[in-house]
Amino acid sequence: MGISMKSTPGKILASVTLVGAAAAVAGLGTYGAFTSTTNASQEVKAGRVVIELGGTVNTISNPVAGLLPGDSVEKFVTLSNTGDSDFNAVTLTTTASTGTLLTSDVLNGLQLTVEACTTDWVAVANGPDTCAGSKTVVASTPILGTRVLTAPASLTATKSDHLKITTSLPTNAGDAFQGLTSTVNFTFDATQRTASVK
Repeated sequence: MGISMKSTPGKILASVTLVGAAAAVAGLGTYGAFTSTTNASQEVKAGRVVIELGGTVNTISNPVAGLLPGDSVEKFVTLSNTGDSDFNAVTLTTTASTGTLLTSDVLNGLQLTVEACTTDWVAVANGPDTCAGSKTVVASTPILGTRVLTAPASLTATKSDHLKITTSLPTNAGDAFQGLTSTVNFTFDATQRTASVK
């Protein structure tokens, strides 16, 4: 005996049958569902790029007086990479907060030479101070400007450069330089190493 879809009871019965069948099929999905869960945590810490000036002998800020043509003065400072990351480059920028012909004349004005030693410099009375370790000239330019230091040890984390900073007045500096005063500022900047896949 078939269900008559023309009568209301027949339509209700057919709807109930379909709903029951759908529930039975849905119920099949709740049986035998295997699951598994796992997890992990990862600490991420950013590196630190830190450059510092210091050292047991730090005379870079000591004033210089009485410089004559042909004279030079040597100052010392230790440049250190005290962070936990290598550097890509270290630059030295020198500017004049008070400028005169001493700093503006690139040929006859003050000249700058920066040398790095693997050990502390050895002071020599009335003569050029010496390096007992390995010595490298990392910059040699007119007093003002920005220059990239050539292969300093401080490119590597925890390493340092013992720097001798020599300021000299060329022998061809004429009478126009007499009595002039300039103040030179030294700024060392470090940039991070090239990014890599860790």
